[in-house]
Amino acid sequence: MGLQPLEFSDCYLDSPWFRERIRAHEAELERTNKFIKELIKDGKNLIAATKNLSAAQRKFAHSLRDFKFEFIGDAETDDERCIDASLREFSNFLKNLEEQREIMALSVTETLIKPLEKFRKEQLGAVKEEKKKFDKETEKNYSLIDKHLNLSAKKKDSHLQEADLQVEQNRQHFYELSLEYVCKLQEIQERKKFEFVEPMLSFFQGMFTFYHQGHELAKDFNHYKMELQINIQNTRNRFEGTRSEVEELMNKIRQNPKDHKRASQFTEEGYLYVQEKRPAPFGSSWVKHYCMYRKAAKKFNVVPYEHRSGGKLGDGEVFILKDCAKRHADSIDRRFCFDIEAADRPGVSLTVQAFSEEERKQWLEALGGKEALLHSFTRAIIPRPEGSAQLDKMGFTILRKCISAVETRGINDQGLYRVVGVSSKVQRLLSMLMDVKMCNELDLENSIDWEVKTITSALKQYLRSLPEPLMTYELHGDFIVPAKSGSPESRVNAIHFLVHKLPEKNKEMLDILVKHLMNVSNHSKQNLMTVANLGVVFGPTLMRPQEETVAAIMDLKFQNIVVEILIENHEKIFRTSPDTTFPEPLSLAAAPPNAPPRQSKRQGQRTKRPVAVYNLCLELEDGASPHPPKEDTPTSSQDSLSSPSPTTAAGPGPPGLDRNHLLMEGGSCGGWVSSTPSQTRSSMVQWLNPQSPAILSSNPAVTPPSPRSSPSPMSPAAAILDRTPDSVINRKARAVYPCEAEHSSELSFEIGAIFEDVQTSREPGWLEGTLNGKRGLIPQNYVKLL
Repeated sequence: MGLQPLEFSDCYLDSPWFRERIRAHEAELERTNKFIKELIKDGKNLIAATKNLSAAQRKFAHSLRDFKFEFIGDAETDDERCIDASLREFSNFLKNLEEQREIMALSVTETLIKPLEKFRKEQLGAVKEEKKKFDKETEKNYSLIDKHLNLSAKKKDSHLQEADLQVEQNRQHFYELSLEYVCKLQEIQERKKFEFVEPMLSFFQGMFTFYHQGHELAKDFNHYKMELQINIQNTRNRFEGTRSEVEELMNKIRQNPKDHKRASQFTEEGYLYVQEKRPAPFGSSWVKHYCMYRKAAKKFNVVPYEHRSGGKLGDGEVFILKDCAKRHADSIDRRFCFDIEAADRPGVSLTVQAFSEEERKQWLEALGGKEALLHSFTRAIIPRPEGSAQLDKMGFTILRKCISAVETRGINDQGLYRVVGVSSKVQRLLSMLMDVKMCNELDLENSIDWEVKTITSALKQYLRSLPEPLMTYELHGDFIVPAKSGSPESRVNAIHFLVHKLPEKNKEMLDILVKHLMNVSNHSKQNLMTVANLGVVFGPTLMRPQEETVAAIMDLKFQNIVVEILIENHEKIFRTSPDTTFPEPLSLAAAPPNAPPRQSKRQGQRTKRPVAVYNLCLELEDGASPHPPKEDTPTSSQDSLSSPSPTTAAGPGPPGLDRNHLLMEGGSCGGWVSSTPSQTRSSMVQWLNPQSPAILSSNPAVTPPSPRSSPSPMSPAAAILDRTPDSVINRKARAVYPCEAEHSSELSFEIGAIFEDVQTSREPGWLEGTLNGKRGLIPQNYVKLL
């Protein structure tokens, strides 16, 4: 049972039971007061905890935003760009969420804490004051009554009447105060039901608003999340393919390291211990140096390097080789030694020690020393697979027979072309297909002896066994260029043009195969082979590189993208003629298509978005393509990544210019120059990066030079790439654009700076040179050789 009501008539009786009822009401109000105090304290703790959580979330978001992925190679795939940008997306999501949390924390103070404090002070506080008055008047009233009743009856009547009047007045005042107090007690009991609960309702409404905003943010983020999951899955698939290739190459090198020596500009290079002579009492010491020798220039470079001291690199020296001779064991107490004499330092002889006798013989051979052992290394070329596969009439028969069987029997098989057959069965089937008589007798469409996975594996094995990949070694690099940069349309146009440069038989077989793969991808709901999955399977098969290196393996992902483009745009590429016209002359840009890998860091920041708005189109404020892809560009597969984000992996160009553009030096722009692969690649660059006059005109610091009086026989883009020879030795160069070093090994310079002793660097796309006495790396595309 609840509190009993306080009747006003009981105020005049003031019975013990009435007093008990009043004390029950007072006890309930005291309990309410303590509860509100605890609630206010807990609310303040909640606000503090919310602020701490928000600060931690913001710190976490800040850490996400500041981290950037580095990539191997000179460009990223569209998947990798999206994954790289995803951390900033996560950061923005958390930032937006914390903005809503901050609003909620403020609302807790305004809607809960302050109203409760006001109710406690104004309402409960007023009742406490009334209780004090009531208790005081009670004590006064009954004290006066006790005193009055103790008056002697012998007193005068006037005195007794005056005392009676005083007591009666006091009793009336007590009754009025009692009535007011009882009314206040019952009023506050009723008032607390809404004045206490209403702030709680407002508090929970604020919480509901916060969670609703979080739900809306999550809902808006859902599209981006699904796309990112596809990017992650595609990257994982490519990683698995790349990892197997890298492990295979690693095992080959482990078994025969000499047969896979990396191609280098140096005739010989490696570690040697150099004898450093000291005064007589101290003898001599042997210091490890990394040595490099160029036979053409007879330049011998020595750089001290000690692994045990944390990889400290010392100051190197360069001298011209005069002579080299082997040191016999009876003339020195160390093995594997030989002497080097410098032509530019008369009387100076260097005694060095190799790691082994075999390495000493290699150095002696390279340096032209005595007792040299004739031995040379060649670049690691991928061996031709065994077999007699040829791109002839028999080859077309094999291709058509396998495709017909697959489309008849297994077009809906899950993992088609990805699930491999038993190796022995595959080899047996391929041998039968390559035999004219047996091939004619084979009925793969109706035979149950051959599984679909055996047929698909045999088809892939035939393509891998060709003397040259279907898309040729010659055009391999040209096909990779569009996959690394440019807009979706320019990529398709570039691939379209290159396909029509293939030999007729290659193009015809590629047409048949890609049409089949398009049919396979159209059944991806059943066979799970999307365009992206087919790209992973057939990229290395159709575009295997000539040189087997880690760098080549890192380009596998771009080979996959090329295959995706072929599948998605089969009708356009193989059924129409390519556009062979160049854009207007001023469409060439100031930076080459791919800046050196050292400057491949992403530049610019993500465009700031409104709260709870997410968009998969990742635009950068700097270096964005002037022709961003349209949102409604159709693709045949949501897994396909042949349509890029607007950003490219090109490094930084000169300030004020779009990195996707080249500034024409002069000459006329005619048709496609296709006499050499390098010229074709430069044409790809021009086509992939359309001109933006506004960008050129808006930067007064960079002005295109006047055109030459007579047209050049080479296209301007090819001329730009042709300016720097493959090997540069002791040349001078002038800076065409300013550059700020991003690493201690690089040089900073302004326009017009002159570099001395410029030579090709081991870093692809970089030169080494000296400026103001300091030697370092120079971006090859920022200077012009003199």
